[in-house]
Amino acid sequence: MTYKKLDEKDIDFLVSLCGTKRVFSGKEVPEIYSRDELSMVRSYPEVVVEVLTTEEVSQIMKYAYDNNIPVTPRGQGTGLVGGSVALYGGIMLSTVRMNKILELDDENLTITVEPGVLLMELSAYVERHDFLYPPDPGEKSATIGGNISTNAGGMRAVKYGVTRDYVRGLEVVLPHGEVIQLGGKNVKNSSGYSLKELIVGSEGTLGFVTKAILRLLPLPKKALSLLIPFSDLGQAIETVPKIIKSKSIPTAVEFMEREVILAAEEFLGKKFPDTSADAYLLLTFDGNSNEELEKAYERIAHICLDAGAHDVYISNTPERQQSIWSARGAFLEAIKASTTEMDECDVVVPRNKIAEFVKFSRGLQDKLNVRIQSFGHAGDGNLHIYVLRDTLAKEEWENKLEAAMQSMYDKAAELGGQVSGEHGIGHAKQPYLACSLGTEHIGLLRNIKKTFDPKNILNPGKVC
Repeated sequence: MTYKKLDEKDIDFLVSLCGTKRVFSGKEVPEIYSRDELSMVRSYPEVVVEVLTTEEVSQIMKYAYDNNIPVTPRGQGTGLVGGSVALYGGIMLSTVRMNKILELDDENLTITVEPGVLLMELSAYVERHDFLYPPDPGEKSATIGGNISTNAGGMRAVKYGVTRDYVRGLEVVLPHGEVIQLGGKNVKNSSGYSLKELIVGSEGTLGFVTKAILRLLPLPKKALSLLIPFSDLGQAIETVPKIIKSKSIPTAVEFMEREVILAAEEFLGKKFPDTSADAYLLLTFDGNSNEELEKAYERIAHICLDAGAHDVYISNTPERQQSIWSARGAFLEAIKASTTEMDECDVVVPRNKIAEFVKFSRGLQDKLNVRIQSFGHAGDGNLHIYVLRDTLAKEEWENKLEAAMQSMYDKAAELGGQVSGEHGIGHAKQPYLACSLGTEHIGLLRNIKKTFDPKNILNPGKVC
């Protein structure tokens, strides 16, 4: 695909629409806009525009469509697979200024927000009003628009589900500039194809989300966590299916290893409550009474102890909760700080296959002689496995990384899993998606993309 390179006339149009303070071109474009949080994919947009309104997005998309200019949507850039990198230059539309909470509807249990609202801001806002927005991915500084684009999941997915389950309605600007409303505040809708469901998880390749109506739940009155040490990771993860089969469903079931915990301690400069064991499960429970929580966690505590757990530590104060979850939230940054470069595999496998996959990935560490660390959502089968470069020379690193990734994605497919549980495909994982889904499936995805975006100007080079 050949795209138009921006000239002075194009920049003048963007400045006339948005003003000089929200348009950055050429050497004015900050380096941060050439990459995302982790991906090795790097490319500068020709111009960055910090949009304010749906009308601005609509006019820019129409102009870009008419002039065959690629457009890349951008939130906070916290992605890990190059999804918000402008591979073909063009215009990057940043939502950092589209950050308003527009309406809290306590009768319909919905909140309407712009795409640049940060997850942590949304969560704090609704909790002040005694509501819960359940999706809880690890990166709290991500935008809601970014969460929608990747169908982010997070730690509470075991009990509550993922972002898609909480998107009631969307306002979307299509690639040619038209604005459409998808869904709304209705609880049920069987009126034709659900285009809203297509937009969620499409990584900004089908339309530009400018407004979202999100479903809320009443805020549980009580919460606590259990930190459960085991002799080894295999023993810990093999306990997870027993936990899930019980009648007490935790809000979250996380697994972690001592090495990652120590890295988080060093990164944060804070002590974790316990580092005596090689592996841990971290479970959370929420409810509306102490009796409800006690009934739930006591049953699971016995299951874990019967499975060989060393102990069960109850964290039922805000201080203890914060010490545990601040460490869990820092795992990614701690691992990054411990090495020179890394890449992530966030496969998802059936829950009863988690232990087998983790054992396989640990075996790769010895087979390939490369450091591999992991943590993840044991309760929903979503694993975060990081291959670390450390002191490896560039060519050796690239060869070992490719071998590790291909082996892990092949193993995930063998176990009935998929390439990505929550971080998306972006640019970095495209080859693995193609191998996983096959020609017919990829063909359907490309035909959907072509229907929405026949000129392929919106976030080109991503997903399929």
